Amino acid sequence: MYICYMNNARILEINKALSNATRLDILKWLKDPEANFPPHEELGHFNDGVCGQHIKDKSGLSQPTISHYLTGMYKAGLLITTRHGKWTYFKRNESVIKEFLETINKEL
Repeated sequence: MYICYMNNARILEINKALSNATRLDILKWLKDPEANFPPHEELGHFNDGVCGQHIKDKSGLSQPTISHYLTGMYKAGLLITTRHGKWTYFKRNESVIKEFLETINKEL
């Protein structure tokens, strides 16, 4: 039996977070960070994701706008954050994305 931890409110929250072309682009970019972002000079890897500044630069949007987008995606569970000093790094939350897609596929 399939146990769904993805309730209607969570599905709607994720859909709201995805209802913008730039936010969709961010998830696509984060799927392959090495191909979409410059290397992190401070870390030397993408294990903790991509610095919010790099995401802002690639998007071409203002700091407040990209911060709002990333916060909404984080609150919806689509992103995982890690702090390194004053910088926040973002990566995809693959387990939530997988559960969301499986639930949509099963329920709709």
